[in-house]
Amino acid sequence: MRWQGGRQSGNVEDRRGTPGRPVMAGGGIGMLVLIIIVILLGGDPRALLQNLPQQPPQQAGPVDPEVAAADDELKQFVSVVLADTEDVWNQLFQEMGSQYPDPALVLFSGQTRSACGFASAAMGPFYCPADQKVYIDLAFYDEMKTRFGAPGDFAQAYVIAHEIGHHVQNQMGILDKVHSLQGRVSKAEYNEASVRLELQADYLAGVWAHHAQRLRNILEPGDIEEALNAASAIGDDRLQKQSQGYVVPDSFTHGTSAQRSRWFRKGLESGRVEDGNTFDIPYDEL
Repeated sequence: MRWQGGRQSGNVEDRRGTPGRPVMAGGGIGMLVLIIIVILLGGDPRALLQNLPQQPPQQAGPVDPEVAAADDELKQFVSVVLADTEDVWNQLFQEMGSQYPDPALVLFSGQTRSACGFASAAMGPFYCPADQKVYIDLAFYDEMKTRFGAPGDFAQAYVIAHEIGHHVQNQMGILDKVHSLQGRVSKAEYNEASVRLELQADYLAGVWAHHAQRLRNILEPGDIEEALNAASAIGDDRLQKQSQGYVVPDSFTHGTSAQRSRWFRKGLESGRVEDGNTFDIPYDEL
């Protein structure tokens, strides 16, 4: 991905405490597995995060210059990707006769507090509509590479663009409509609505990539494959197969690997927000 020299966003909030390896709250990978299970069973991980004990501050150790330089470069990369999303969505919202409020992106190590409760590295990146911020511990990118087999800078950009897609949904009132269903419909029906929401966010990530390529020619050979691989790596069927050895389609909340890849590609090819209405399509045709 061509990102060096691009504009960096001023909306990055860096809460990382010390350079080097962050400590995951709540037991690291164990908590990651627990939260994935909660999500796949149709639960709300925010309730779990709100009850996490706050970790004591970590003692600062010696700073490895190479690690510090890599962290700084990754922060610059994230800032450029966020700026690209701002440029694209500001333009598209203007074309739709509306105004796009730029979200903030919070970098943290281990855990931090959000308006949706504790943000933990164990749950991966997420968007909090209550404060309109995206939260990410950059150690997640190591998880993508080593645990999920999804390396590459455009795969990393896809993750940010997907969460920004939720911010777009928030501005359009879609997020509230889906969240308001919780407790009013069956768990299976709510899970279906959640899948539609997530697939639409994948589509909107593709819309961003379409216009970012048109504006800045960001794509290099292999970039699309990186993003499609990342979308596939975090499909419900693949995650369930890895964690429990079998899949339960009624418990899906994000969509299958094939669906996630397909909807990202649809957005990339179309570039039109209005073509991504996942809520008007029969569920078995998604």
